[in-house]
Amino acid sequence: MDSIGNVTVPPSPEPRPDDTVVPPDTVLPGAGVPDSFGRLWTPHRLAYIQGAGKPTGPGAHEGCPFCVAPTLTDEEGLIVARGELVYAVMNLYPYNSGHVLICPYRHLADYTDLTAAETAEFSDYTKRTIAALRAVSGPHGFNLGMNLGSVAGAGIAAHLHQHVVPRWGGDTNFMPVVGRTRVLPQLVADARKLLADAWPSQPS
Repeated sequence: MDSIGNVTVPPSPEPRPDDTVVPPDTVLPGAGVPDSFGRLWTPHRLAYIQGAGKPTGPGAHEGCPFCVAPTLTDEEGLIVARGELVYAVMNLYPYNSGHVLICPYRHLADYTDLTAAETAEFSDYTKRTIAALRAVSGPHGFNLGMNLGSVAGAGIAAHLHQHVVPRWGGDTNFMPVVGRTRVLPQLVADARKLLADAWPSQPS
């Protein structure tokens, strides 16, 4: 046995007759071609890719996460604030830290299906989200938007939701552009608490 300092290192086992020894310069079939890209593995996103938490159908009782979230506690459902007709919730797979979704409680797909009262509170909650984000993290700008329909990019098209994404100068840098990787410095649950604590109590 060899020794490293006070640690005794056992010898490597002798290869058995049936062991395959691969020369170091060999490229195995299916292993891909070596390139200059680094790899940041994000196995937690596999659940999203495989459809975990996605509805089994378009109905309200077919696993819609935006119908399930309000039935949970704020912490469990990642809810920032609850109104009478709409609520604000953290995006579980955010584009940027502090990415919030505004959702009506009613299970509907199209913006034009909102009532006048729902539309007013939907707009008010968008404004409150912006105010809360400015208070806790000082973003330089925002992306606001809705994807209506699967063809428009909606991941969950059956339940209307609006994205409020805070942006900072330099947040689109070499990591997403060259490395195709987002760096998120804050846990979603931590961002939820900060925003909930800073949520404006009165309508704008």
